[in-house]
Amino acid sequence: MRNIRTIGVIVSAVLLATNIAACDSDDTTASATPTPTPDSGTPADAGVDSAVALKDIVDTAVGAKSFGTLVAAVQAAGLEATLRGTGPFTVFAPTDDAFAQVPKFLTDKLLTAPYKSELGLILKYHVIAGSVPAADILNKTSTPTTVLGAKLAIDGSGGKVVINGGVNVTTPDVKATNGIIHVVSGVLLPTIADTAIGYEDGTTTFKTLVAALTAGELAATLAGPGPFTVFAPTDAAFAKIPKATLDDLLLPANKPQLQAILKAHVVSGPPVYAKDVTAGTVTTLGGPVNVTITGSDVQLDIGGGTKAKIILTDLPASNGVTHVIDTVILPPPT
Repeated sequence: MRNIRTIGVIVSAVLLATNIAACDSDDTTASATPTPTPDSGTPADAGVDSAVALKDIVDTAVGAKSFGTLVAAVQAAGLEATLRGTGPFTVFAPTDDAFAQVPKFLTDKLLTAPYKSELGLILKYHVIAGSVPAADILNKTSTPTTVLGAKLAIDGSGGKVVINGGVNVTTPDVKATNGIIHVVSGVLLPTIADTAIGYEDGTTTFKTLVAALTAGELAATLAGPGPFTVFAPTDAAFAKIPKATLDDLLLPANKPQLQAILKAHVVSGPPVYAKDVTAGTVTTLGGPVNVTITGSDVQLDIGGGTKAKIILTDLPASNGVTHVIDTVILPPPT
């Protein structure tokens, strides 16, 4: 996989330049983001006629005609009924222009059935339970918990509101019958660690991986800036390891061995997506891992050890990408 890092740099540059960092690192003038006021009503540039009776969050987004992708995503993720419920909710709503900053191959993939859980996880990261008007977050920093369970980092200083260091609130306080919409300039993504914690599709979960990362004191690393490409074993993958062996690995005395195994699942550097994977060798934090491709099957091994098959690709995160595997990558017996 000699070309994997070069190609990954190109993909990462697209993401970093157009997705999460929707605003420049230098200060935007306050006039670029209207200064919110608690009772400003529905701003005219939100695309909603303030003279029309309030509607729920979904119908408000539909009526604005600038949230087509968001509405399609909410429907694909099975969250429409929730966002039509009594709430109240506070929604940070990316416009169609915001979604257009995400590479098209990712958006197209997220709107398909196999990615329903991942899409729902991302959307829940845009929602806070309760009504939070802009006046409550302006002129201070805060870290509210989303309905996903992961936190947002909100900086309301300087007469504007910036989320996670790069996404601006462009139109605050669009009112709905069941909450408030704040229009944002980019799509918000949770970290790789929060993705693992929140992922649940009825069959696939990563609880053992999260427990192992915690025991190995690596959870904070995968919640950090990265970027990383992570090959994430499911709970079913960990279940293939004898319980006694797994229990021993999670003991404090065996932390170095556990860390070595976990690091073999992580590649540091620009995220590598499925479309860019080639056969060869990739250097993980735990050493070289061989990648073989047979037809549509992609497998990983570290030479004489158990092979792992990639079963779901391209789960995007703010600090990289996750590919799901069906077996834990283990070193060869000694």
